[in-house]
Amino acid sequence: MEWLSKLLFEDGVAHAILLLSLCIGLGHQLGKIKIAKISLGITWILFVGIIFSHFGLTINHEVLHFVKEFGLILFVYSIGLQVGPGFFESFKKGGIKLNLLATGIVVLGVATTYIIHLITGESIITLSGVLAGATTNTPSLGAAQQTYSDVVGSQDSTIALGYAVAYPLGVVGVILVMLLIKKLFKVDIQKEEEQSQQHQAPQTLRLNVLVENQGVIGKKIRDVVSNFKTTLVVSRIKHANGDIEIATDDTILQEGDILRLITTQEDEKAIVMLLGKEHELPSKEWETPKHDLVSRKIVVTKPELNGKTIGSLNIRALYGVNITRINRSGIELIANRNLTLQMGDRVTLVGRTERIEKVSEILGNSLKRLEIPNLIPIFLGIVLGIVLGSIPIAFPGLPQSVKLGLAGGPLIVAILMGRFGPHYKIVTFTTTSANMMIREIGISLFLAAVGLSAGKDFVASIMNGGYMWLLYGVIITLVPTLLIGVIARIKFKMDYLTICGLLSGSTTNPPALAFANSQSQHSTPSVVYATVYPLTMFLRVLSIQLLLIFGLP
Repeated sequence: MEWLSKLLFEDGVAHAILLLSLCIGLGHQLGKIKIAKISLGITWILFVGIIFSHFGLTINHEVLHFVKEFGLILFVYSIGLQVGPGFFESFKKGGIKLNLLATGIVVLGVATTYIIHLITGESIITLSGVLAGATTNTPSLGAAQQTYSDVVGSQDSTIALGYAVAYPLGVVGVILVMLLIKKLFKVDIQKEEEQSQQHQAPQTLRLNVLVENQGVIGKKIRDVVSNFKTTLVVSRIKHANGDIEIATDDTILQEGDILRLITTQEDEKAIVMLLGKEHELPSKEWETPKHDLVSRKIVVTKPELNGKTIGSLNIRALYGVNITRINRSGIELIANRNLTLQMGDRVTLVGRTERIEKVSEILGNSLKRLEIPNLIPIFLGIVLGIVLGSIPIAFPGLPQSVKLGLAGGPLIVAILMGRFGPHYKIVTFTTTSANMMIREIGISLFLAAVGLSAGKDFVASIMNGGYMWLLYGVIITLVPTLLIGVIARIKFKMDYLTICGLLSGSTTNPPALAFANSQSQHSTPSVVYATVYPLTMFLRVLSIQLLLIFGLP
């Protein structure tokens, strides 16, 4: 059995892959266990890694560091690609408020740490490591170690030990706060999913309007729509004599016409006021007698259409078919002429059946084509993200430059790629299943590596007085997140999924986000996480340096 002993305890490729796979497999299996209807999910991977490491089953430090960082990059990059298309619209809707609350969590965390230092007399050096672990922020750990080295000229091992002790409960603490808020406010997840639409792009609205305003009668639709500052698509028109036809730019409006409009809820009142009045008309009334005027959803699968505007295709003029809506990554957009198409867009077409078939051929509508992975944009984006995360940002008075790190850089690039990639003919589309696979592999590798690296000194540190560090870490994790979470719920009326994303992002806590996502299929936690993550990462790295600079004797 010597070969088995070597496989389990001696460094090597097989040894590393075996331990990582065992950690991930056992962790996922334990994650299915529920106690009082509560499960910690994939966070169990972290604890399995700690147990393995405590009993001597560990991996070379450099290999673990690589696995941890690469796993984190895969995780945050897949999130960025998913939320990128709707990120900026979401930021406009509530990004400032969310980032202010996230800043509050960062400031409260630093303040709590300093208060613990004043009350207990615990070294601010050790507490800086505890703060980094309690907020699960590895870049701030590196910043603390480098700042201490620059100021004192030596290293202090208690920074890393404080981080290792506080990290596991830092992960779990945020999840417990989520569960506590859910219990405290008696949250109904299904109801919360409906309310969480506020952090996505403005939702489209199907609206029937009876033309009565004398100012628009006799004018072409092109001229009427151009006068609106709102986003508006005229899909169909029903004339006073009962005829139904596709609305074109040259269609002349007559009194008594009923327009089928696609707009946003925000613009509904203005459009009704300027055209006439809202008119109740069942959806079946928009069908023609021969049922040849239909609405269908078609998927854009031709790469050459990626980045082209709807207007440039001239679909309405050439085929008499209207593109009314675009569903992109679960977000519904109004199909105005200047909107650019992306691979994977689900386009709603309105027109006669035979003409829609022709447009379908132009757009592709081949689900098989979407199954082909587009790997170049992913790895190109990761390269650019690493470069961005490695750029030092200098601030006057600070001994060390601040960096976005190997998580912050790829996340920002992924968001930008997801949003602007198609403008430069870059196909960033990945299927939902492929995106989820990359994300789950990334976070699983990250948790396994953290557990295997933290477990060696975990128990020894606690037995030698580190149990107080554990307590300090719990306080630093729970107080700011619970306080801001309650304020967000009571004062700002935020829904539960938004609060989950806020707490995960403000603590830069990928496992907490994974737990939040496991509670719902809705993308709100990921969108909010990506909204607050970049600023939070920057503030975490900056604040821990300031804490040491002003706290050192």
